[in-house]
Amino acid sequence: MLTPILTPTPIPPPMHSDTPHNDKNSQHTTNAQCTETTLTHFTPSGEAHMVSISDKSDSHRQAIAEGQIHVSEAVQRLIIDHGHKKGDVLGIARIAAIMAAKKTADIIPLCHPIPITHIHVDFDYTSTQIIRCTVTCDTIGKTGIEMEALTACSAALLTIYDMCKAVDKSMTIESIRLVKKTGGKSGDFSATECQ
Repeated sequence: MLTPILTPTPIPPPMHSDTPHNDKNSQHTTNAQCTETTLTHFTPSGEAHMVSISDKSDSHRQAIAEGQIHVSEAVQRLIIDHGHKKGDVLGIARIAAIMAAKKTADIIPLCHPIPITHIHVDFDYTSTQIIRCTVTCDTIGKTGIEMEALTACSAALLTIYDMCKAVDKSMTIESIRLVKKTGGKSGDFSATECQ
């Protein structure tokens, strides 16, 4: 069930979603995945194209993305106290993330429209003035869901900026990244294993 926009959204304890998966049967991360050299969205002649996924089989795929926004003490207090006149800042940012994930193929030119089976959006404070957004997206399909998770995370952080910019225009959005992905022919990926 989606959180109503005007209902205050409590901030849960810090997430630990980037913990590497310990299942030997599903852990396939290799150095090649961390340093891929082939750009699949270009033909041999250099023309952009949508990659064919016609021959791929449907499978469960998941992607986790995260990013953060640095805010002032005034913005932090506004969010914690639910003092914004437009409503619950994080609740609205959560809805923005879900909406953006569903529109990813309309925003990113060569993305395939894919069925999203689940989206989960979390916010937590990693320090007194840093809000982290973590988005988990799932699908059962022929291609990955990384771009949906990244787009959702970006939209959530941009929404926080938009709602709070009247108080502080110096807020900084940074470190948006893919934390983990599972499923698909290329196997699993964990950002912590590529550092």
